[in-house]
Amino acid sequence: MKRILILGYGNPDRGDDGAAWVTLANIASHFGHVLDNEQLETGFITLTNSLQLWLNLQLIPELAEDLAGFEQAIFVDAHTEEIQEDVRVLPVQPEYQNSPFTHHLTPSSCLALSKNLYGGCPQSILVSIRGYEFGFSHQLSLRTSKNVNKAEQFILNWLEKD
Repeated sequence: MKRILILGYGNPDRGDDGAAWVTLANIASHFGHVLDNEQLETGFITLTNSLQLWLNLQLIPELAEDLAGFEQAIFVDAHTEEIQEDVRVLPVQPEYQNSPFTHHLTPSSCLALSKNLYGGCPQSILVSIRGYEFGFSHQLSLRTSKNVNKAEQFILNWLEKD
C-alpha cells in the first residue's frame, strides 16, 4: 500500500487563497473526518493507514524529512488569473527554484530538499485552483468554490486509481 501525502497551503484569511484548506477539509469529510480549526493548524492529519493530510500557510523546509517517507504527494494551492485554467494539474520534479520572496518555498524546491538531504522524494503532482478574490475574508468566492469541487473530485479519482 502506497503512502500518500496531500499538502494544502495558502492563507484561509485571504478569501480564495484558502482554497487548498477547503479542498482538504472536503477530502477529510469524504473519509469520515471532520476537521475543526485546531486540527487545520496542527500539520499532519491521518485519514487512513496510507493517506495523510498536511496543512499550513506555506510550504516549509522542515517538510523535507517527512516527504522522504511517502511514495506519492499531491500539493494543493490557489493561483490567480495569470493562469486561465480553473484547475491546473502538473507533475512536480525535484529541482531548486529561485523565488523572489524569501518566505516562498515551491513544491519543486521542497522535493529537492527531500531528495538531497534524505535520499528520496515522492512522485508528486501540483493541483492548483484558480482564485478570484484575495481580500481579507474567510469565504471563498462562488467561482473558486466551484473550482474547489473540481479539484476535490480530481484528487478523489486520482486516489481511487492507486
